[in-house]
Amino acid sequence: MNGPTEGDSTGLDLAESFDDALKRLYQDLQSEIARLAPVCDLSGRCCRFLEFDHTLFLSKPEADFLVLNAPKPSRALDDGATCPWQDNRGLCQAREARPLGCRLFFCDPSYQEDMPILSETYLRKLKHLTARFQLPWNYAPLHVHLAQFTLPADDDAD
Repeated sequence: MNGPTEGDSTGLDLAESFDDALKRLYQDLQSEIARLAPVCDLSGRCCRFLEFDHTLFLSKPEADFLVLNAPKPSRALDDGATCPWQDNRGLCQAREARPLGCRLFFCDPSYQEDMPILSETYLRKLKHLTARFQLPWNYAPLHVHLAQFTLPADDDAD
């Protein structure tokens, strides 16, 4: 992540502090989602973007966090059709590091009214967080961010 680490007059490691703040934001969101209790039927549709006509957007700091904290992708990077962390069983292999958009998305029809409200609320919080740490926002599709990294697929993924 960006930001001073050594010799910073505050004595803080800003990258570490951003990661901690991002984890707290994700925990707060998880509490809200738990309260609403949307059902996940483990269909894997959330990771097959082209097939189900949606695009996963995320900020640059989230992309950095994802790449630094997730295991090797289960498949090769494509042009935005799928998430490279979805294994061949349809399960996410980057659960702990997944970005806000992944955390918000559920196919549950009873959640469809709540999802945009939570999305706007937590996107605003995330944007304020990135500004506080003077990190670039650069909100773009997942595959655009991932193209900037060398991501070897896990050839042993089942």
